Amino acid sequence: MGRGKIVIRRIDNTTSRQVTFSKRRNGLLKKAKELGILCDAEVGVIIYSSTNKLYDFASTRMPVVVIISPPLEVVMLVVCAPVPTS
Repeated sequence: MGRGKIVIRRIDNTTSRQVTFSKRRNGLLKKAKELGILCDAEVGVIIYSSTNKLYDFASTRMPVVVIISPPLEVVMLVVCAPVPTS
């Protein structure tokens, strides 16, 4: 028997919200890495938390530059051309 569905809404308790964010962030980054490996895909993920922290992942063949404007309101992702493999 599978897991039950949960209601997707904001978690009111700050500690629980941070724990959930950390667990889901790690899971999402792991899935992105696995997708890149299994499907030979170029994958990039950027996660910007409510505490103004930036987490990112890019497959090894995809250089990524992240530019953040000074008040941390705008995040711009620049994906460069894939690195040629010889």
